Amino acid sequence: MADFIKIYEENPNPKAIKKVVDVLKKGGLVIYPTDTVYGLGCDITNTKALEKIARIKGVKLDKANFSFICHDLSNLSDYVKQIDSTTFKILKRALPEPYTFILPGSKTLPAAFKKKKEVGIRVPNNNIALDIVKALGNPIISTSIRDDDEVLEYTTDPELILEKWGKLVDLVIDGGYGDNQASTVIDLSKDEPLIVREGKGDLEIF
Repeated sequence: MADFIKIYEENPNPKAIKKVVDVLKKGGLVIYPTDTVYGLGCDITNTKALEKIARIKGVKLDKANFSFICHDLSNLSDYVKQIDSTTFKILKRALPEPYTFILPGSKTLPAAFKKKKEVGIRVPNNNIALDIVKALGNPIISTSIRDDDEVLEYTTDPELILEKWGKLVDLVIDGGYGDNQASTVIDLSKDEPLIVREGKGDLEIF
C-alpha cells in the first residue's frame, strides 16, 4: 500500500517535500495536488517510471500526452523550442494558474519524449506541487486522476484516492480536497492561441 502523507498547501513542510522527492528519485509514482484536480506523476527523466504510468493509463508511452509540471519558466528552453515574445508574454501573464500550454518541443527533451513535436507545460498555482518540482530539480509529469463514476469525473477526496490507487502508486499526498475541474488547455504552437479544452481558468486573458 502507498505511503499517505499530509502536506499543508499554505506552508509545505520541507521534510515532507524531501520524502516525496526521494520517492520520485527512486523511480516511484506519486499522486499529488495541483490547483485543479489531483495528478499522477513521476520524474520526467525516469523512463521506467514513465512506462509504469503509461501502462496504468492504458496507453503507449510514445503516444501519451503527459503534461510537464514546472516550477517556473526559467528552464523552459530545455523542453520547448525558442518561442516569440508574444507567446512568452502570454505565459508570463497566465502562470502560475490552472492552464496547460501546448508548445513546440525542443531537441533536448528527455529520452522518452524525443519524438514529441509538442509538449504540454504546466506551472500550477499550488505550493506543494511547485515545492516538489523545485526540490527535485526538474519537472514531473502530470496526468489527471480520473474517476470511473459517470457523474463524478474526478475524485477530490485524498482518502478515497488512496483507497482506489494505493496499490498502484508509491505515495499519495493529502493536500486537502482537490478541485473537480481540470485545467484549460491552450495550444500556443500555432499562429494564434487555440483553446483545446475549456476547464478551470479565466479565458478573458487570451
